[in-house]
Amino acid sequence: MKKKYSITRNIAYTMIGMVTGTVLLCWFLNSTFLESFYTVNKENALLEGFHTIDKAVINDTFESDEFDIAFERICSNGNISILVLSPDAQVLRSSAGNSEKLKNQFYGALYESSNKHASEVIKTTDNYIIEKQQDSRLEADYLVLWGTLEDGNLVLMRTALASIKESVMIANEFLAYVAVMATVCCAILAIFVSRRITGPILQLTKISKRMAELDFDAKYKPNKRQNEVDELGEHMNMLSATLETTISELKSANNELKKDIEKKEEIDRMRKEFLSNVSHELKTPLALIQGYAEGLQECINDDEESRDFYCEVIMDEADKMNQMVKKLLTLNQLEFGNDTLTMERFDLTELVKGVVTSSGILLKQKEITVTYPEESVCVWADEFKVEEVMTNYLSNAINHADFEKRIEITYEKKEDSVRVCVFNTGNQIPEEDLPNIWDKFYKVDKARTREYGGSGIGLSIVKAIMESHHRECGAKNRENGVEFWFELDRDCANNS
Repeated sequence: MKKKYSITRNIAYTMIGMVTGTVLLCWFLNSTFLESFYTVNKENALLEGFHTIDKAVINDTFESDEFDIAFERICSNGNISILVLSPDAQVLRSSAGNSEKLKNQFYGALYESSNKHASEVIKTTDNYIIEKQQDSRLEADYLVLWGTLEDGNLVLMRTALASIKESVMIANEFLAYVAVMATVCCAILAIFVSRRITGPILQLTKISKRMAELDFDAKYKPNKRQNEVDELGEHMNMLSATLETTISELKSANNELKKDIEKKEEIDRMRKEFLSNVSHELKTPLALIQGYAEGLQECINDDEESRDFYCEVIMDEADKMNQMVKKLLTLNQLEFGNDTLTMERFDLTELVKGVVTSSGILLKQKEITVTYPEESVCVWADEFKVEEVMTNYLSNAINHADFEKRIEITYEKKEDSVRVCVFNTGNQIPEEDLPNIWDKFYKVDKARTREYGGSGIGLSIVKAIMESHHRECGAKNRENGVEFWFELDRDCANNS
């Protein structure tokens, strides 16, 4: 933003204005009142001299040596010409050596006083008259006083005013030079002083601008001699630190709030999705149970074989719902961390062998061949959870085995872990579906899943179990089938 009025400029203009105004005021007073002041001063000098002489006459010291000194002082200090005459025009005292010449000058002054154009009466009393006269011969102005002393003698006094106008002009010209020099000096001084004053203020302005842009790294550096501006700067540093802390806390709180909102939205979405999926999964078995139960109630078929079939369907669908509910509870405990792992060392091959053996009848019915390693491999994990993973993988492989109907269980040993792979021949999983098969209720082939009673939860349980072990699991298509895998920590001390 452009600065319309800078402090430096305002201070400089103010100081220059004050100096210029002062000089102009002096010039005005000098031109207007100096001449009058000078005239009044001269008038006072004449009156003071007159009263001094009159007092000497009254005190009878007019002829004394002491008055001689006072008389000379009046004449020299006030630049006054004085002539004291007796009533018969005899010179009693004179400030000039040539008394006759001075007498003739005063006679000329008396003549000038009769000329109204050449004289101006300033003050008149019973004892004296003061006039301002212009000497036409010398072209000079004078103040003239003539009066009568207490003893009847005449006193004549005159002082020149000739140089006052010229003095005013010279003084005004001098003031003009002084004004120029004073303005230049004042401008330089104003810039220097204003920079000293405004420097810290400009620094605070830059800091406040950076603070407005949320940049709190800028700090004010106070001077050694601290003043109010430095105190303001220190307070601004404190404000900056407080704002930085507060904004940081607000950002952290805002991020936490965003996370909470996102988490709430995610939970709400998951809840809605879960209810929708559960409703969908339960709808079919409940419909079957309701239909066959109504058939039994209404005795659609009276023969015992039909009743047994109806009961088997009801029991089978109820068992499927029961299994699904159990799996949902298990998944819920795993996802919310309510299920504690029991880490122990066990033989992985023995576990695989047990899972395969328990599925022997189903394998024989579907004429599926299973191969697995005979070597002993010890691992660290929760044996019960790993058995559940293995059971889900094998069950999934049995239900999807096709073509050669072959299942291969293999190990891939690494430095500190072992990867267990379960491969079955059959149709591949579409590549776009591979990332989604771990989601709850996700089914690639819904008709086939329904056929063998799958709920779409098994792989979600596998993923949750492996995440609780901080290990990975996955699936990939092979040339003639699909391979699922998971990893476990090896017990290297007991494995060759």
